[in-house]
Amino acid sequence: MEADELYELVSDAVRQALADEAGGGDVRLTRRMTEGRVLFEDSEGKVFKEIPGFQFFRKTTAVREKLRVLEQKINNHGGLTSAEKAELQALISRAYGSLTTFNFLFRDDQDRFSGTGG
Repeated sequence: MEADELYELVSDAVRQALADEAGGGDVRLTRRMTEGRVLFEDSEGKVFKEIPGFQFFRKTTAVREKLRVLEQKINNHGGLTSAEKAELQALISRAYGSLTTFNFLFRDDQDRFSGTGG
């Protein structure tokens, strides 16, 4: 790996870490979830895990940011063929598609997840 490539990777990682600590940068939680909670119930209706909405949102956006970093690394990887990159990119797109379940958390439509469908 060239020094310039290493610098860019480290620079991206630092920017990402700072954005993660700041709550995902400019991405905002929808108002209705600001004071909300995410509850996990067992089959008997007993709550066994409760997470503040903002914390769940932060974790969800952190997953997206890690997928973005992975995309960058794949696209910049010199040892992968175009076909291999396309195959890995398709898997990442499907992962984004799975995350569309959590779009209700986002205040702004442009921040929401989209999968292979757009």
